[in-house]
Amino acid sequence: MATATRIDELLRCFPFLADQPEELLQRLCSQAQLQRFEQGQPICRVDQPPALIYFLLEGTARAVVFSRRLPRGVATLERLQPGTVMGWTLISCGRCWETLIASTDLVVVALPHEALRGEMERHPALAERLRRSVSPAELFGVLDAHLQDYPRALSHEVLEAATQLADGCVALTWTPTDPPAFEANGERLWLVAAGPLPLGKALIGGEPIETEGDVRLLGIDRRRLATILEPPATEEVESSGNGWHARLLASWAQQRRLLEPAAIGAATPIDPGAAIEPADEERQGPEAFPWVKGEGPLESPIAAFLMLSQHLDLPFRRDLLRRVFGDQVQRHGEASLPLAGAVAESMGLQTQLLEIQAEALPRLTPPLMVRWGNGLAVVYRCTAKSLVLGIPAVGNQELSLADFREQWGEAGDVLTLRVNDLTPHRRFGFRWFLPALRQHRTVLMEVLLASFFVQLFGLVNPLLIQQVIDKVIINNSPSALGVLGVLLVVFALFEGLLLCLRTFLFVDTTNRIDLSLGTQIIDHLLRLPLSYFDRRSVGEVSSRIGELEKVRGFLTGTALTTILDAIFSVLYIGVMLIYSWQLTLLTLAVVPFLVLLVLVVSPIVRIQLQNRAVANARTQSHLVEVLSSMMTVKAQNIELRSRWKWQDLYTDYVADGFDNTLVGTTANSISGFLNKLSGLIVIWAGAGMVLSGSLSLGELIAFRIIAGYVTGPLLRMTSIWQSVQETALSLERLSDVIDHPQEAPEDNATRLIMPAIQGEICFRNISFRYKSSSPLLLKGLNLTIPRGTFVAIVGTSGSGKSTLTKLLARLYSPEEGVVLVDGIDVAKVELHSLRRQLGIVPQDTVLFDGSVEENITLTNPEASTEEVIEAARIAAAHDFIMELPAGYSTEVGERGSSLSGGQRQRIAIARTILQKPRLLIMDEATSALDYQTERVVSENLMQAQRGCTVLFITHRLSSIVKADMIVCMGQGAVLEVGSHDELMAARGPYYALFRQQGRSSSSSSPPLPPRLWRSLRRGEWIRSSLQERSNHEHLPQQQRQRQRQWQRQWQWQRPRESSGTGPGRSHDHPGPPRGGAAATGAPLPQSPSHPSAPLDPRLEPRHHLEPDRTDRVRRDLRLRRPYGLLDQCPGQAAPDRRHLRRHCPVHRADPAGPRPGWRPGTGRPGAGGIRRPGGSTRTA
Repeated sequence: MATATRIDELLRCFPFLADQPEELLQRLCSQAQLQRFEQGQPICRVDQPPALIYFLLEGTARAVVFSRRLPRGVATLERLQPGTVMGWTLISCGRCWETLIASTDLVVVALPHEALRGEMERHPALAERLRRSVSPAELFGVLDAHLQDYPRALSHEVLEAATQLADGCVALTWTPTDPPAFEANGERLWLVAAGPLPLGKALIGGEPIETEGDVRLLGIDRRRLATILEPPATEEVESSGNGWHARLLASWAQQRRLLEPAAIGAATPIDPGAAIEPADEERQGPEAFPWVKGEGPLESPIAAFLMLSQHLDLPFRRDLLRRVFGDQVQRHGEASLPLAGAVAESMGLQTQLLEIQAEALPRLTPPLMVRWGNGLAVVYRCTAKSLVLGIPAVGNQELSLADFREQWGEAGDVLTLRVNDLTPHRRFGFRWFLPALRQHRTVLMEVLLASFFVQLFGLVNPLLIQQVIDKVIINNSPSALGVLGVLLVVFALFEGLLLCLRTFLFVDTTNRIDLSLGTQIIDHLLRLPLSYFDRRSVGEVSSRIGELEKVRGFLTGTALTTILDAIFSVLYIGVMLIYSWQLTLLTLAVVPFLVLLVLVVSPIVRIQLQNRAVANARTQSHLVEVLSSMMTVKAQNIELRSRWKWQDLYTDYVADGFDNTLVGTTANSISGFLNKLSGLIVIWAGAGMVLSGSLSLGELIAFRIIAGYVTGPLLRMTSIWQSVQETALSLERLSDVIDHPQEAPEDNATRLIMPAIQGEICFRNISFRYKSSSPLLLKGLNLTIPRGTFVAIVGTSGSGKSTLTKLLARLYSPEEGVVLVDGIDVAKVELHSLRRQLGIVPQDTVLFDGSVEENITLTNPEASTEEVIEAARIAAAHDFIMELPAGYSTEVGERGSSLSGGQRQRIAIARTILQKPRLLIMDEATSALDYQTERVVSENLMQAQRGCTVLFITHRLSSIVKADMIVCMGQGAVLEVGSHDELMAARGPYYALFRQQGRSSSSSSPPLPPRLWRSLRRGEWIRSSLQERSNHEHLPQQQRQRQRQWQRQWQWQRPRESSGTGPGRSHDHPGPPRGGAAATGAPLPQSPSHPSAPLDPRLEPRHHLEPDRTDRVRRDLRLRRPYGLLDQCPGQAAPDRRHLRRHCPVHRADPAGPRPGWRPGTGRPGAGGIRRPGGSTRTA
């Protein structure tokens, strides 16, 4: 640690403490220390105020603020340079307004808040200076609250106002006992920053401040604020340097050279995403943890997992747990810890089953799960002395370690449970809809009020009918009939108008809520990680999103109706009691039977609804799969089988729906019978009361109508409860989407913005697997790619080539290791700032419905026509686009169905090029192109992306021979790295892969005759021909002759004799001589597949690479067609002699005409056959 004197010299450079007494600085320095923050490390958070104040000496930091009106809810307010004091707002105004993050490695002087508060009590001038200081973050928070309804106050304007007006802003504290003097309507706008008044409230002149507490006010220049709230300026405001800043930098530079590295301590890390834990968690008792009662082998594990979900805030699916544990309890009698681990893994937790001693239990991090009796228990807290154990059958207990060991045993199995970044948290439920409902609460209250009057008019109707019967009919008073009739018509008219108004308001509001909630869900869905979609089909995800309408319909329809029915049922029952309490009891006598019916039917209906939802998801998934793969369906002629499978799935769905309808119909029939029975009983008893004179006929009719208003909702209880169950199921299915964490962590917006990528990539000790149960796909991979290189990544299928690039783009996260770009860990930067600098062309190219131009400009809509054409030219797409009916305006159809696979790939490449990425990834993006086009595209990319790092994944090795660097992968590891020439010279895996691909390119050629094959296997013939050819001098004219002969058909020529003993004459062979082993007479390498066969690059028929090589070899062998030289095995059947003579006429190959002694049609000179190098002949 630096000495106090040194820190004293540093602190004195800050204006904040420059003029303070020496003894004050000495006391502060005695408690101060130097600390270091690493790049990307949070310094303090809004919800986690710092306990220290920081004086920035070295590096830069970001001040991040939050607001709902910001485009993404968060933005960088300012970048803090050396000389800035951080974390002091907690002292001045009692609140932390910003989140501070280290943009680079920082060195600060850390000073405890308590030390500064103590000096403020001793030195009032220092306290006054602090209270009058205003930070840009505080000013932003106050302005954001004040301007929330200002129509033109956009988020970036408020940010600019906060940074520009903070220096000139005045802060003062208004106290009831000693109010300061200020003019509310003067040149400054006074806003409330803290205190009992609303944040951002403006003080108007003459308005009294009625409050008992102190109020912190900020005075802002009205004119400057009005100027800034106009359209924002384009220039940024930069703080100018001054004397104290230069002195600070000079002093720190001098002292930094004298400090040892260990003198600067590391700052205490702050978990940017962790919740604020209580400081005394170690002392929390059993009552602080959740407990759910559960007894028996089935209920105990379910209760244990419910306790765990409440403790860790995880989604809980009781039906799933009951089904899983119920199956095991039926088979084995109890739930096991391994099954509990599998269930916990399905909930998103990382688990590990350990067998440890009881004394070692405190070494593990809770929560833990152990066997306890016949069930499971949760260990919430475990120390060296005691532990808190959640036992479902008993409750939470705090046991000493000795007591626990006595009951549990000396050793046993323990299931560790750990939350990771992908663990879902329970956020979805009815409370998730409350913000949308609050936003439209005014309209919903109007709907509720209209419904209230509709119900009230419904109550007036039976009362008027009672009067008509008793006053008009019974008393024979026709004069009152007109008045009562008019009242009935008027109330019916008002009721109809209110119903229309309610329907209009209700539909408009529900549509707005649908749009708002649907937007939130789709936005969340699109931000989910790729692994979420890997494990779920499209139809399943689509069906889950469709559940939103059911939930919204219940909340704004069934729930509202149920609330009104419940409210007015109480009112109706009160009116009924006024008429007759006996008839009221008879009416309500059916309620217990209806409740019993609901309790019996509900579990059955819930299971049926679950089965129907699952069957519907399966049906939709299959239908989407078939429709999206229609080309395969028709090509494989499986239309009938696809229909059969859909029919089976749909039959299951219809059967489940029929079962639900059957149960619902039965329940409705029973409730309808109970309703009729109740009505008959009321009429029967009421008629007796009318005859006895205790009730009039009008009162009986009115009572019966009102009783219908009460029994109606009771009869709908079964259907309402079914709607409740359907909504609960929909919530559960929707929670799978909403509760799943997004690929970007919660603190993503506050993370370091990825600087401009230069292109250096480093993979360090990367291990990865797609599923926790699957083997590692990448195992300890290490690879460094220099900046600005064109890198080809090759290897066999499944070697991890595409996976490697997906880790680079953070589509997946490695299990171990880090991925560095320009020395920065991509996992610690803001996700979108990384991806917008990457250009990725995936294996499965997808175009969207629209024109060619719209698809190319998808990532850069503002691109000019010239830029679009240039990108298309680089991708070798411009020529075929211009041949389309409407050129760049041609519609491509859904998923680009009107274009071929190669055309779609080239448009996707052009789209990525137009994005102007700083790092380009081509993941087998040219697999559908022919060789010539692929080579053109790769060469264009090498030229256009010069200086930009390009990762080019391909299986066609011939197109990447000019790559700067080739990475050969296999079995999840990097096998070798180098250029094409280096890897070929090394004769390693790449060499074998390259040779194998070269041989496979000629595999479609007709087989050689076995005897000729055996002759080629010996190698003498080919070796002597190559040696003889290397000794010739070839002229340019002969080179042109060779090129013309290449364009002709392959023809046979008589083999040259390698010795002077055989007949025939020697011929010159056009083409330049080639070096190598064959040219120098060195022995040729042996083929890996045929050890006895010579191996030389010129012997491979790779006509797609360099046709001149195979041209010379084939003419040396006198072949007409590209027979495979080294691929045919001796056991293959050879063509008959007639076929050989008919298709391979030897005499046609000699430009000089038939040779002496050659008999046309026989295929041999004289009586001989194909002559061997040694002079002997064999008949072909």
